[in-house]
Amino acid sequence: MNQANAYNAYKNNEIMSASQSKLILMLYDGAIKYLKLAEIAISEKKIEKTNENLKKAQDILAEFMSTLNFREGGEIAENLYSLYEYMYQRLIRANIDKDTAIVLEVRGYLEELRETWAKI
Repeated sequence: MNQANAYNAYKNNEIMSASQSKLILMLYDGAIKYLKLAEIAISEKKIEKTNENLKKAQDILAEFMSTLNFREGGEIAENLYSLYEYMYQRLIRANIDKDTAIVLEVRGYLEELRETWAKI
């Protein structure tokens, strides 16, 4: 087994055995990583890479929105949905305008949410 296959097997096992809390943190980490990569791509004027990374972050936000439990989460779930939807729309605008400031704004929100979730 080569090194890349071993790493992929390790990551797959880590994901499959992770708790729900750990999976949420991993999703936040992924979204933050993709936004950092998008910032770099914007600064380097790499349009395809910018689009690719922003869309990956949007996919994670869509996953967060689709998995909220409104029955049990009530107002908190509704507020989170609104925030995720706002960030999703902001990333669309960032992608259209190739605007690093918007990407930084959304990354800041995600970093705050991640910190909060890590404390729970």
